[in-house]
Amino acid sequence: MSNTGRRTKLLASLLLMSLLLLGGCGEKTKGTVITFFGAKSLQGAATEVCEAYSKLHPEVSFLYNYDSSGKLLAQVREGAECDVFFSADRKQLDVLEKEDMLLDGTRQDLLNNQVCVITYQGSGTKVTGLSDISKASDLALADGSVPVGKYTRQAMLTAGILPETDAAAEGFDIAAVTTSQVSEALGGMEINECANVAAVVSAVAEGGNEVGTVYDSDIRGLEDRIVVLEKIPYELTGNVIYPVAGVKNTERSAEEEAVLRDFLRFLTSDTAREIFESYYFDTMQ
Repeated sequence: MSNTGRRTKLLASLLLMSLLLLGGCGEKTKGTVITFFGAKSLQGAATEVCEAYSKLHPEVSFLYNYDSSGKLLAQVREGAECDVFFSADRKQLDVLEKEDMLLDGTRQDLLNNQVCVITYQGSGTKVTGLSDISKASDLALADGSVPVGKYTRQAMLTAGILPETDAAAEGFDIAAVTTSQVSEALGGMEINECANVAAVVSAVAEGGNEVGTVYDSDIRGLEDRIVVLEKIPYELTGNVIYPVAGVKNTERSAEEEAVLRDFLRFLTSDTAREIFESYYFDTMQ
């Protein structure tokens, strides 16, 4: 290995150790570190599952990166180190699979979620659900690259709220429907375009927006601040599938890969299932 290569690997190792210390993954790097990329709506549940695994395997620690699935995909494709990709939509893993970036035999559809129309306690809104969401003064909505934003747009299209003209076009992608187009379909409603589902939750819980659309799992722990007006039927959104897979890494040792595969199997264990269901996810395995 050249001196430049050695320096690069040393700097990468030092950076990883610094991130671990800042991220609360332990006082020092020990054993195997699994870099976990997860959709923002998974943060509470997935972190708890990872911690449960570390209790069984103290030599394994985790480095977390939670954001919208679209942003995580971009980071992986740009070369960010990632061991596990847990998305809120199949689309992102479809892209990685097509580019041969997934670890063979590890992809699985693990969870199902449900999109909800929410408001804050005491809002006095006249909205009862998606069908009359235009009665709201404003709406917090994730952009189309965020899965919950895509599923909301799909539900609006299926329910006849969005016009069907574009949907008939070849190659139409519901995620490409802009926030401006949604606003126009809702009579010019003011829409707060949010970068991820956590931003939608905050905007509504804090009273910044009258209504919003989030996942059922995002309500956990906020029942005293948020009211669910409607759980949108799967007939409108389609199934809200959360797939997970390992990501290829040529520098990963055989021992590290064995640990990674064992962790991915743990995600379907009774322990993991109980945790996911406590966060209002439906498990599929």
